Amino acid sequence: MYKFIADNVVVFDIEWVPDPASGRRIYRLPDTASDDEVLEVMWREGGATPEDPRPYLKTAMCRIVSIAAVVRKKVRSDVRLELVSLPGLHDGVQQEGEIIRRFLEAVGNLGAQLVGFNSSNADLPILFQRALACRVTAPTFCHRPDKPWEGADYFARYSDFNIDLKNELGGFGKAAPSLNELASSLGIPGKLGTDGADVINLWRSGDIRKIVEYNQFDALSTYLVWLRSAYFSGRLTENAFVHEEQLLESLLHQEIEDGAEHLTMFLEVWKAFRQ
Repeated sequence: MYKFIADNVVVFDIEWVPDPASGRRIYRLPDTASDDEVLEVMWREGGATPEDPRPYLKTAMCRIVSIAAVVRKKVRSDVRLELVSLPGLHDGVQQEGEIIRRFLEAVGNLGAQLVGFNSSNADLPILFQRALACRVTAPTFCHRPDKPWEGADYFARYSDFNIDLKNELGGFGKAAPSLNELASSLGIPGKLGTDGADVINLWRSGDIRKIVEYNQFDALSTYLVWLRSAYFSGRLTENAFVHEEQLLESLLHQEIEDGAEHLTMFLEVWKAFRQ
């Protein structure tokens, strides 16, 4: 279990889809091949079967379409929460490189403790791979201090500035739960109407807002799992834990008032689980 909670914590989740441009280069397909044709080749080469026609593809041949995060900032005893999305709910499609650059730059500038679920095996590898593919430079994020106590290090093995909750809590093999399974077992909303397998269809139909909404649900679920782990490990007292749940509930109410109607579903499910 991690040893401390930093003043700035970013609990994040990433959504990605197969990238036809990468597929064309990897499989030497002609420019005349349509995106649909390229995707079929990518899935076939990735081991498609009648039971699993769209297998999970290596992250190097995918592109990032959305990043969502709950940002926790502590100044003295005052804790503030913010729900951040790249792109935002009303932004539409954004350039992949710009999404990655803005996220890495923000995390690096904050020196934040980065928290994800399966982030060490999935989210961070695609973030780094696609940063290279998009020619993104992120020197502040990539800076590595000479000594562990001199600042954030996102590349050090077992660094407490890079926490993967699946590694901390999930175990390995068939016993390892998904985020949905773990969150639901803890009384935290998991999947709410949309699944990861739906993201490619939403992307191809141009429904980027639905992807961002789904991405936010996963970031919120991950945050609540992290909050529970912070209480379990004694990093938060019971009063502080209850207060931070209330802070998140207030944040959800504010986001809903500002037009994020989809969060009403998350809030209602969360309240029902707690009752």
